[in-house]
Amino acid sequence: METTHRLEWTLLATPLMAFLLVCLGFPAIVNLIYSVSDISFETLRSPEISGLGNFAAVLTDSGFWRANWFSLRFGLLTAILECLIGLGLAVFLAPLFKDRSWPIAILMLPLMVAPALMGLMYRLVLHEFAGPVPHYLWAWFGNSPAFLGPNSAFWTLIVVETLQWTPFAFLLFHMAYQAIPEELREAASIDGATGFARFWRIELPLMLPTLAAALLIRFIDGFRVFDNVYVLTGSGAGGSTTSLSIYIYEAFFKQAAIGKAVAASVILFAASFAVLYGLNRLARRRRR
Repeated sequence: METTHRLEWTLLATPLMAFLLVCLGFPAIVNLIYSVSDISFETLRSPEISGLGNFAAVLTDSGFWRANWFSLRFGLLTAILECLIGLGLAVFLAPLFKDRSWPIAILMLPLMVAPALMGLMYRLVLHEFAGPVPHYLWAWFGNSPAFLGPNSAFWTLIVVETLQWTPFAFLLFHMAYQAIPEELREAASIDGATGFARFWRIELPLMLPTLAAALLIRFIDGFRVFDNVYVLTGSGAGGSTTSLSIYIYEAFFKQAAIGKAVAASVILFAASFAVLYGLNRLARRRRR
């Protein structure tokens, strides 16, 4: 029986593994070769192995560590804000959505806009000289912050990213909240539990797996952000808004440092794999 089960699993998994090897394995091997090569656009087909110099150039570059720090802060803050706001909306608007679900479609509208177009829209709206928001702030209050300036750009990017992707977190939490059996809520109400106690002791613990998944997904997406940042501010004044994705992009296309850019991407891949592997090990230990 066990042999048959293994054979079935092998037959079912073989097409997927072949697809991953072709679509992901080959580019990964090419990246590893380029990361240890002295390469340019003219020598893409014939790279010359040069050792670990590209990795040394990346790890000793202060711009690389600034980009990591920006991406880490950006990913953590946006993930936390999106999940907190999404959870609040899912819980407090649940009675409204119980009888009528069409408002959910309205809340999903930001997800239907491409991030680059969303960034372009906010760039026009918040532009210091032509944007309507600074214009009316000057007209009404006699002052307006430079939303895309070096002192405010980081928080402007946080707000823009949070506004666009909070509906994603809300949708996950809404489905998890609706999946909680109504009998548990009724039993808690009969026992005299208040609304907050019911949420804190019953609903929130049942939603924790969804909360953890949403935090991880949104952190990964925020850490590798490119579209909104590149359209709104680019690398920013003095590299103040250079995410890791923008660092790799500029090294590859603007500096023509292909080996350095690929080495940075390999480091990012290795770090991501290590984090995900550690989380998987931790989850297994908790289940045991």
